[in-house]
Amino acid sequence: MKILNFGSLNIDYVYSVEHFVQKGETLSSDMLNVYSGGKGLNQSIALSRAGLPVYHAGMIGEDGTFLENMLKDAGVNTQFLYKSSEVRTGNAIIQNDKNGDNCILLYGGANQAITKDMIDQVLANFEAGDWLVLQNEICEIPYIVEQAHHKGMKIMLNPSPMNDRIYELCLDYIDVFILNEVEAQGLVGTTDDVQKLQSKLKEKFPNAEIVLTLGEKGSMYLGEESVQQEIYSVETVDTTAAGDTFTGYYLAGRLQEMSVKETLNMAAAASAIAVSKRGAAPSIPTKDEVIQFIENH
Repeated sequence: MKILNFGSLNIDYVYSVEHFVQKGETLSSDMLNVYSGGKGLNQSIALSRAGLPVYHAGMIGEDGTFLENMLKDAGVNTQFLYKSSEVRTGNAIIQNDKNGDNCILLYGGANQAITKDMIDQVLANFEAGDWLVLQNEICEIPYIVEQAHHKGMKIMLNPSPMNDRIYELCLDYIDVFILNEVEAQGLVGTTDDVQKLQSKLKEKFPNAEIVLTLGEKGSMYLGEESVQQEIYSVETVDTTAAGDTFTGYYLAGRLQEMSVKETLNMAAAASAIAVSKRGAAPSIPTKDEVIQFIENH
């Protein structure tokens, strides 16, 4: 079994601010840091640091070589990473406020230059039973899902950022969903009632494994039996890669044959560590760090 993450790679420009800039406002930043990021890159690093071998497919520009090095340093296989001389690497402008919250402006760049021919070349190296991990920061997602399903691959989707492109997918092909409340509401219709949301998700995707992340309320596995996981309380410094860390550790735990309860606990601990550090990819912990954190709490 092989794991392929077909996902985004970004250069993150992180501005530390007192509050998020408002319409018509000019705001000075206390600090600027440049990090590696992109939901795809983050999740590949989380998977690798959680102990799973993972291939990353995607595209960067010539300005993104350090992102490739970051993946390699984390143990990710980059043989399916393409480099373009015609388009810049995707980037994100991130405001990080004094409470540790963030808002993000994305420029797709090379993430939006992926072609069907490239997809065919990558997927030719995978087969039935292999896993595909997807987010929503690259183009041609519907084609990737269709081709992977026809090959018999298992598909995990984190539909972030949630937008109209998600509705172009055949969602019945998805085996595992990792969703926050906004994404879940977008898939099944708006409801502020978490119990109704859970019920609608299970009704619409009866054959899929669903994990719902609920912010300060923790997370929940929706299966034959629901499993609730509380968050670990830590001082929040930067929330940028918390969701990606959770996603990578969740899939890693399930493929390492941990129970749902053990897996959710590992994922919650890993994301708690991530929010206590600055940066996206640099904040993602190793499995040993997570185990030690759990023992200490």
